[in-house]
Amino acid sequence: MKLIIAVIKPSRLDAVLDAVTEAGASGLTVTEVRGYGRQRGKTEVYRGAEYEVKLLPKVKLEIAVPQDVAEKVVEAIKASANTGKIGDGKVFVLDLEQVVRIRTGETGASAIAG
Repeated sequence: MKLIIAVIKPSRLDAVLDAVTEAGASGLTVTEVRGYGRQRGKTEVYRGAEYEVKLLPKVKLEIAVPQDVAEKVVEAIKASANTGKIGDGKVFVLDLEQVVRIRTGETGASAIAG
């Protein structure tokens, strides 16, 4: 099993949700977050005054998938989140030791299957 964590632009969320569902992900968690990478924030003007926004709005997705679906989900995220501009985001893939479905007590891959 794998845990895929993706940090993407908020504007790409709907496209990514559709793509990962089609790729075989049966569920995910979405969190609104703020951060920066190479962008290092941006400068904006408000009422004539210039100020620096250091942390930009992003969306973090956490997706637990069986090993055989992981690569398809990563490729779906890469394709659907890509705008070709700085700040498109990152995808992290981690080994997932154990999953437990609280309601039924199922463990392992059956706990993350739809």
